[in-house]
Amino acid sequence: MKVFSASQAISPAVERTKNYLFRPFRLGTYLKLSLVACLTEGFSSNFNFNSGHHTSSGTGIGDFTGFHLSNEIMALIVVAVLVCIAAGIIISYLITRLRFAFFHCLIHQTKEIMPVWGLYRVQAMRFFILTLIVCFISLGVLALAVAPFALSFYKIYLASQHGGQVSWVSCIALFLALFVVIFLLALIFAVVNLTMHDFMLPHIALENATVRAAWLAACGYIKAEKGAFLLYVFLRLMLPFLAMIALFIILFIPLLIVFGILGISVIGFTAALTYATGVTRIFFIALDAIVGLFTLCLGLLVAISVGGPIATWKRNYALLFYGGRYQVLGDILSPPPPPIPSTTEVA
Repeated sequence: MKVFSASQAISPAVERTKNYLFRPFRLGTYLKLSLVACLTEGFSSNFNFNSGHHTSSGTGIGDFTGFHLSNEIMALIVVAVLVCIAAGIIISYLITRLRFAFFHCLIHQTKEIMPVWGLYRVQAMRFFILTLIVCFISLGVLALAVAPFALSFYKIYLASQHGGQVSWVSCIALFLALFVVIFLLALIFAVVNLTMHDFMLPHIALENATVRAAWLAACGYIKAEKGAFLLYVFLRLMLPFLAMIALFIILFIPLLIVFGILGISVIGFTAALTYATGVTRIFFIALDAIVGLFTLCLGLLVAISVGGPIATWKRNYALLFYGGRYQVLGDILSPPPPPIPSTTEVA
């Protein structure tokens, strides 16, 4: 297979994506593949850290002094948290299985997910365990990095409560430093995630390689072409982001009109409920629910339709760039010509 540079692989990845999703175009197949692409490549992120909710420091804190949770409520909360964690782990595993199935479909240019769902069960479990380990390590690193800032903000808060003077310059500097640290960590986590999915996953999927073997193989290719891989990482992270911005600009006015009309309709139906009674009230409640549900479904449909090609391009871009260096993958993407038959005739 031809060895593409990071910039040379952009156009073939676009062409490969168009062939896969649009030639021939069937709406049902397109939406199915776009949904799979968004789940495995687009909307979800393996290292998505959300900050907790901060309560205000007003006098309302005293309102909770008489609030107590019974043992039964505490037990229910603990059970609910454990159920949510278990559900999150199961969903993450299913998405990992789906990612391997989508990988197979893209390299072989097939569009049926279910027939290949069970082909990579062992490899997907191995990759899933690696993902969990990396995720826990990342959370630990994040906690250690943020802890000093949290302690500093807490000290500033205590000083303000005891009548001390707060330096806004110091607070702003602390916020900026925290932003820089979080940005750098997010960049590191993104590169780790990219390395796992773009460079290690093909070895695990195609050769049933161990995590260590896949890591060593990927490191070997990266060390051999550091500049090419560095440019690839930059383009791989930036181009989808720029594509989403461009699509947002193009679709902003049409989507604003459509969802604006729907939003105004929901507000109007909700306002009408104030004066409606009896059957009329039930009618407006049903109409409000129908329009709200339609708006939600339409939003998801737009997100999948727009995000699907970008997510599919991301994986095709990774396949073409790495396939020129990893022969096993390259031979599947671009099979070598059959050997020339010998002209020697056996007497």
